Amino acid sequence: MSALLHIKNGHVIDPATKRDGLGDVFAVDGRIVAKLTGAQKKVARVINAKGLIVCPGLVDIHVHFREPGQTHKETIQTGAHAAAAGGFTTVVCMPNTSPVADNSGTLQLITAAAAKAVVRVYPTGCITVGMKGQQLAPHGTLKNAGAVALTDDGVCVQSNELMRRAVEYARMFDLTVLDHCQDESLTDGAVMNEGNVSTRLGLKGWPHAAEDIIVARDIILSHYSGAHIHLQHISSALSVELVRRAKKDGVRITAEATPHHIAFTDDSLATYDTHFKMNPPLRTEVDRRAIIAGLRDGTLDCIGTDHAPHTPDEKDREFDYAPNGIIGLETALPVCLDVLVKRSRFKLAKVIDLLTRRAAEILRLPAGTLAPGAAADVCLFDPNEIWTYDAAKGFSKSRNSPWHGQKLTGRVKTTLVGGQVRFDGGAIIE
Repeated sequence: MSALLHIKNGHVIDPATKRDGLGDVFAVDGRIVAKLTGAQKKVARVINAKGLIVCPGLVDIHVHFREPGQTHKETIQTGAHAAAAGGFTTVVCMPNTSPVADNSGTLQLITAAAAKAVVRVYPTGCITVGMKGQQLAPHGTLKNAGAVALTDDGVCVQSNELMRRAVEYARMFDLTVLDHCQDESLTDGAVMNEGNVSTRLGLKGWPHAAEDIIVARDIILSHYSGAHIHLQHISSALSVELVRRAKKDGVRITAEATPHHIAFTDDSLATYDTHFKMNPPLRTEVDRRAIIAGLRDGTLDCIGTDHAPHTPDEKDREFDYAPNGIIGLETALPVCLDVLVKRSRFKLAKVIDLLTRRAAEILRLPAGTLAPGAAADVCLFDPNEIWTYDAAKGFSKSRNSPWHGQKLTGRVKTTLVGGQVRFDGGAIIE
């Protein structure tokens, strides 16, 4: 007997099909359909979404799940649990595992674990062998092993010549290159944004020029080669403007912003709290506003969490020695609702678009829509529920969140993957 699903009475928002209003969503055997027959409705599983937003499952093309090799921080299973609790049904994990995913064997380990996850987990492969920036990894082999993109995320390829060859090969294999933009010659020993706050705190500064230089390089290489380069976690106002100009010129550049870069500035580091330490660092209010403007006008294409788990022992160290990164899957939606919808007056459909269709389109993933025939990956959330986030009670294996203890508005109530409930508002359903 077919598995029938009827989500009724919700406010359905699906930017891919321009749907925005009260209505129902139907699915048969894990796929969205336009309608059910009267007989099917009588036996379908019914989810009453009254008072809730019903949208495509959220898509995040930038997460770190730490498996293999760093499973004390996160596993693909626990990372997928956190994703489901945050309304995400599709995520793309970075290759900076241990060993790194620069070969088919490691990718096969990741894809085997991903096949058992409660959400859809796609792997990426390394640009260079060992992520050392010296020799190209076997891009074709990585694609055949399941990689949906290439990246040395966490490390930036410093050689312009090698990066040129990388993007040329990636174009041959029809793969997007995701780049962490950082000129390391300008950031040696740096731990936060270079500016008035770093001077006051006595901490080594990370100038935004280190990002801007590589953004400009990647724009030039994309223009020269025709390759698609996606710029990760943009944090600088000048970088936003460089991307804006490049897009006007037709360059194949896309870029993302993170929830933390639109929510915080370097002023948050005044107490040396390592939960506000990340790479690229939190920057100024001018930069924060420029990123929001870039999301508004389409310069920045999507939102990615850069979910980066670390253990309490690793974060509870002197600021200089604590690792960069925070977790973000369970808080991304309410943070975006607060910063973009409530404070910046974005339309709700615009924010959902940034978190669904537009993220999926960058890597051409089969996700981000409720169109008939699509997988029944659905997020139901209450945009008005006020709740206090307790990282210790979250679903990630790690707790390193700057939002711990804060009141958030907007909460995921149900996450479905392939028509099956995987998060019911309180628990993960395997």
